[in-house]
Amino acid sequence: MDNLTKLFSFELPTKIIYGANCLDNLCVELKENEGKKPIIITDKGVEKAGILKKITDLLDKDDFPYVIYAGVEANPKDVNVEEGAKIARENDCDCIIAVGGGSPIDCAKSVGVLLAHNDTEIKKYEGKTAATKPLPLFITIPTTSGTGSEITFSSVITDTKNKYKMTVKSKYTAAKVAICDPVLTLSVPPAVTAATGMDALTHAIEAYTATCSEPIADAVSLYAIELIYNNLKTAVFEGDNLQARSAMLMGSMLAGIGFSHSDVASVHCISEALGGMFDLAHGVCNAVLLPHVMEYNKDYCVSKYARVAKAMGFEFKSDDEGADLAVKAVQQLALDVKLPLFSELNVEPKDFDILADKSAINISTESNPRPMSKEDYLNVLNNAYNAK
Repeated sequence: MDNLTKLFSFELPTKIIYGANCLDNLCVELKENEGKKPIIITDKGVEKAGILKKITDLLDKDDFPYVIYAGVEANPKDVNVEEGAKIARENDCDCIIAVGGGSPIDCAKSVGVLLAHNDTEIKKYEGKTAATKPLPLFITIPTTSGTGSEITFSSVITDTKNKYKMTVKSKYTAAKVAICDPVLTLSVPPAVTAATGMDALTHAIEAYTATCSEPIADAVSLYAIELIYNNLKTAVFEGDNLQARSAMLMGSMLAGIGFSHSDVASVHCISEALGGMFDLAHGVCNAVLLPHVMEYNKDYCVSKYARVAKAMGFEFKSDDEGADLAVKAVQQLALDVKLPLFSELNVEPKDFDILADKSAINISTESNPRPMSKEDYLNVLNNAYNAK
């Protein structure tokens, strides 16, 4: 209950449209917000799945001109951002539609930053204070249930020169409108559903247990945990189950609201180091590391982990028992949805020293419930690597 005495602010500038087939609202929102010519920022997977055509069909029907940039890579790169901004400028685009998972949406946010500041290098806008101008009209359309990026204030971009993930964060980078249509997630393959779902669960658990958590973020994070834990397996193994897909999309979005108003913590610090160095899938990294970081943190947030277990639906007699259940449940869930062990990610112990260095200097380390030094990160990495 301590955070009820904290001073905090809560801002959600994004209009959320949610529900099956709500994609049909796209052109209405463009007109109401005076968007004339969007650049659609996406990736090849979205294009291959036929989702991009759904977007362009709607735009064609209402005679909207548009330009497509479908070159976003996984773990979006600074070069993707800069290419997208160049294409938008050359074609006089006045608004942005981001379609996809976290990679296209994060890329689109940073494209918006460059357009707003009339600049060409995203590196200049790293951190929480450098982006100071409102973006052009920005509409997000998530197609996975994972990052929650459709409603968050930050984008994570790989600095290709220095091989690490930098954060571009500002209240100005939030979307004007998020169109969250669970039908668009039905085509996501099982492995991607599993990885992105564990990513969303990590967001929710870290947001709830972060040192900077606050009551509204706590509330949405706990409900996100309930939705994700109880629906992820169904979404993975029954991909056409719209009820489960809807619960996952809502859980992902709520988790995004949670961590954008609280923070992530040490799981993400390690995952971002791994992604920057090895270009590994962010959700997979989170999935394999979450139970090990939770185990390491447990004594520092027993009551909160017990509350996590309660949100998952467990009954127990003490907070210690509940905290243990939460850690074990997360570990079992990752195994149940067929995600790999950390030792199977092609990362070797010789890499741990630099990974620990990068993790320790991540700005979210201070939000972890247990104080984390480089040595602590080394312990977590070794524990995760030796797990069976």
